[in-house]
Amino acid sequence: MSAWTATFVRLSGLLLVLLLASMPLHADLGAPMRLAAFDTERVFNSPDALLAKTLQNIRASRLDTAMQDVDRLIALRPDFKLAHLIRGDLLLARARPLSTLGSAPAGRTGQSLDDLREEARLRLLRYIDEPAPDLLPLQLLQLAPSQRYALLADAERARLYVFENVAGEPRLVRDYYMTVGRNGVNKQVEGDRKTPIGLYTVTDWIPPQRLSDFYGAGAFPISYPNELDLVQGRTGHGIWIHGAPSNTYSRPPKASDGCVVIANPDFEDLARYIEVGVTPIVIGERTQWVSREAWLERREALLARLDDWKARWESRDADRFLAMYSDSFLSGERGWGENKRRNILNKDWIRLGLEDVSVFLYSSGDMAVITFRQDYRSDKLQSSGMKRLYLQLDGERWRIALERNLPAPRQVASARR
Repeated sequence: MSAWTATFVRLSGLLLVLLLASMPLHADLGAPMRLAAFDTERVFNSPDALLAKTLQNIRASRLDTAMQDVDRLIALRPDFKLAHLIRGDLLLARARPLSTLGSAPAGRTGQSLDDLREEARLRLLRYIDEPAPDLLPLQLLQLAPSQRYALLADAERARLYVFENVAGEPRLVRDYYMTVGRNGVNKQVEGDRKTPIGLYTVTDWIPPQRLSDFYGAGAFPISYPNELDLVQGRTGHGIWIHGAPSNTYSRPPKASDGCVVIANPDFEDLARYIEVGVTPIVIGERTQWVSREAWLERREALLARLDDWKARWESRDADRFLAMYSDSFLSGERGWGENKRRNILNKDWIRLGLEDVSVFLYSSGDMAVITFRQDYRSDKLQSSGMKRLYLQLDGERWRIALERNLPAPRQVASARR
C-alpha cells in the first residue's frame, strides 16, 4: 500500500467515526445508494449526491475518483463550503496524516468545523440509511383531495420531504437538506431560536425582490402559531421556509432563528409543489417510517373516530357526543359544553356531510389533526365551512382536545415557476 493510499485509508476511517457516532446500528455502509426521490437524473447530478459519492469513494480508497467528484461538486456549487473543506483535506492528506475531518485550514467560511462535520454526516446519512421504499410516513395519514402535495420536515435528519397525493396516500417525490433553529425544535416563546413542531399551512409567498439577500430565492411564511399553539400559550411569529444568501450554498443543520432554510436551487425546485393557502407542512423531531399495515391501521382508527363523532352528533345523543371531548377542553372552553348540549337537544334532526378530509399525526404520535369541510344541516340551520379537530391519545382512546372553525384561505398569486 502506498503512503498516499494509506493516508486516505486513515482519512476514510476518520470520516466513518464521525458518521457512526449517531448512526442507527442497522445502517449498511457497504450498500449502494438508495434514492428516495424518483427523479434520478436530478438526484444523481445534485450536490448531495456528489458529496455522498465523494465520501464513499474516500472510504473505498478510490482516491482519484474522490478528487474528481469533489472537483465536479465545487464546479457545480463554488459556494459549497463543505466541499471546499473536504477538498482541502484531500490535498493535505498527500503531505501528512489527518487527525479529523477539517484538518486543512477552513478559512473564513463563517461556519465552525463542528457545523461542517455535522452537515457532512447528515448529508451522507440520507444515502446510507434511507428508509426502505415500501415504508410510509406515519405523520401523513391522509391527504385531502385539494392537497396536491404535502411537506414533511424531519429535524433530526435535516431533511425536508415533498409527498405527492396519490388517491389520498403520500408518495415521495423530492427531499432536500434543510436547516432549522439553532436551538433545535419545539418552539415555545418568541426569541427562543427554535423551530415549531406541528401541522401548519403555507400562508403566503414573498418574492426575492421584496426581501434582503439573506432570504435568498424567496420565502413561504407558514401558519405558526396554529390553533393548538395559541391555546398552549406559545408565542412568536414570522416562521418561514426560505432560501440562503447568494454567497452561501447551505447553512449548518441548526443555524436559523426558527425558520426552515434550504439552498436556493432547492427552494426554486420546491416552489413548484407549493400552493399558498393549501399546502400543509408537518414539522417534527423525527419521521416515523412504518409498514403499510401499521400505517393503514392508524389511519383507519382515526377515521373511525371521526365517523363515530359524526354519528353521535347526528343521533342527537348529547352525552355520548360530549364524551368524545377531553376534560381539559370542556373545562377550558367556558360554557362550550352546555351550549353544545342545548344546541343538539333543540333540533329535531341533524345531518352532517364531511368532505376534503385530511389526517396528520404529530411526531410524538399522541396528537392527531383531522381537517375537513363540514356541511351541516338541521331543521333550524344550514351552514358550511372548514373545521379542524385536534385529537389527543388518552390511554387507548382518541379524545378531542381542541375544535376550531377555520377561516377561508387567503388567495395569493402562485409562486410556481
